Parts: sequence; C-alpha cells; structure tokens
Amino acid sequence: MPRNQFQRMVFAFLTVLVTVHAYVFYSLYVINGGTFMEITGAGSVLDAIRIMGGVSVFGKFVPIWAVVLIEFVFAYSLEILMGSPCSFNLAAKVFDPAKTHPVLFETAIICATVGLMCPAMSFIAAWLYYPYNAGFSIFTLLANWLKLVCLNLPFAFFSQLFFIQPLIRTVFKWIFCREAEVITSSAA
Repeated sequence: MPRNQFQRMVFAFLTVLVTVHAYVFYSLYVINGGTFMEITGAGSVLDAIRIMGGVSVFGKFVPIWAVVLIEFVFAYSLEILMGSPCSFNLAAKVFDPAKTHPVLFETAIICATVGLMCPAMSFIAAWLYYPYNAGFSIFTLLANWLKLVCLNLPFAFFSQLFFIQPLIRTVFKWIFCREAEVITSSAA
C-alpha cells in the first residue's frame, strides 16, 4: 500500500473523496430525508432540499455541493493529521506489522480509522448542522453528537470495511502499478 508521503496523501484523498460523498448521501437521504420531506411536503429528498433552499450549515442554507466541499476539507485534514498516523500506530500496538498477515493488519487499520474518524467527523457535523435557530446549548450539541455517532458508526464500519476500502485499494494499486513494476524489475 502507500510507501511514501505522496502515496499516503493520494490514498487519503481517494478515501475521503469517496467517503464524504457516501456520508453526505447517507446523512441527507437516510437520516434526514424523511424529516426534510415531511417539513416541506415534497415527494423526494432532492425536492425537499430544493424547497428548503439547501442544507442548513451554521444556520445558513447552502447547496449540497457546498456541504460536500466543507466536509471534504474537514475530513481530508483530519485524515492526514490524525486518522492515518494514529490508526496505524493503534493497529501496530495490537499487531506486529512484520508478523501479521497483511489483510488482518489492514483490517485493524480500517477499524482504528473508523473508531477515530467517526466520532471526530460526527462532532464536526454536530457543530455544522446544529439547530442554531433554537439558540445554543452545549447539552443539545452533545446530544446531537452522540446521536450522530450512534447513527454513523455502523454505516462507517461496514461501508469502510466491505466497500470503500476494497475499492480504494484496488484503484490505488491500479494508479501506482507502474511504480511497483519498476521497483520490482529494478530489484531483480
């Protein structure tokens, strides 16, 4: 997998690119879609969002693409600064990378990443989508954060383990296959 800082940045970029779209879709459609349609009387989630004027972020309505962009910036920054380094270190504390089968070690890294990133991104989302029109309350913020963690953690775990990471690893191997071939042929 990633062998240098550039490859780690590309791997994180690809992961976050797919993940943010999946979570924005999950949040808007699965978690909040019914509420949006009920409030507006629309027949679909997209119509409801259009009627509302977008998605509320910091109490202002912004289009979906802006939500994706905002979450991408936060997620990529967190992944580079905290997620990747800490998840590798956590997995290495439990398993010796040299003696553990690569699939098991990668699974441990994925689980550690979800365990770190899901609460962190859920906390950011609790701030972004906080019901500011009702006034600020730390207890409401914490309740929203706990609710988001409970709703997002199962989706994050299963989507990362069984869909997103296998896809990203396949794409990553395809992108960097030339480099691996050059390294292999020069070593022989």
